[in-house]
Amino acid sequence: MKEKRKVLIIGILVAIVVALSGIGFYYWYENTYYVSTDDARVSADLVSVTPQITGKLLELNVEEGETVAKNQILARQEMNNLPDTSVDQSLIRSPINGIIIKRQGTIGEVWSPSQTLATLIDPNKLYIAANIEETKLGKVRVGQTVDITIDQFGSQKFTGKVKSVGEAANSALSLLPSSTSGTFTKVVQRVPIKIELNKFNNKILPGTNAVVKIHVK
Repeated sequence: MKEKRKVLIIGILVAIVVALSGIGFYYWYENTYYVSTDDARVSADLVSVTPQITGKLLELNVEEGETVAKNQILARQEMNNLPDTSVDQSLIRSPINGIIIKRQGTIGEVWSPSQTLATLIDPNKLYIAANIEETKLGKVRVGQTVDITIDQFGSQKFTGKVKSVGEAANSALSLLPSSTSGTFTKVVQRVPIKIELNKFNNKILPGTNAVVKIHVK
């Protein structure tokens, strides 16, 4: 009976050692060959649509979610005292091919060149904006392959590559002043990187969360 118990205990100890070794190998492999973060999200360059002149809004012909073409007329303003030859200045056009993600303004309001009437994105130029811990940044290089999971699509996998690495940590770009008190707590800083998505057919929404795994070896 004692012999059986001894064999059982040895078996359990061996299983624990094997399990711990497997876990240790897994973390070693992941940390050696990949840099991962869940501090990432889908992003796009925002393009503002602004009037050329100050004037009352007479027409507004687009809605949020609508696809527009470059130079398409989106709105029209009152010309005030402008000559007829300057009619084009009263027309508000789309600067790119894209999708309206935010529309502002109501017909009858007065708008000026400093105000954004609509915001567009190019859905074909989406990318992943991720923040990498400074302690891992030395492994990251432009051109490295990236595996991407986007929360909007569950377990579906996307791929991409590192397009650029930020030149400063996010804290350096913060508008908040640094602490000048005698108490200091060291915090690991994060540096932004830009990941270019490979070809995709899905309608990915900017701002949705993502998880990235960069192949560093």
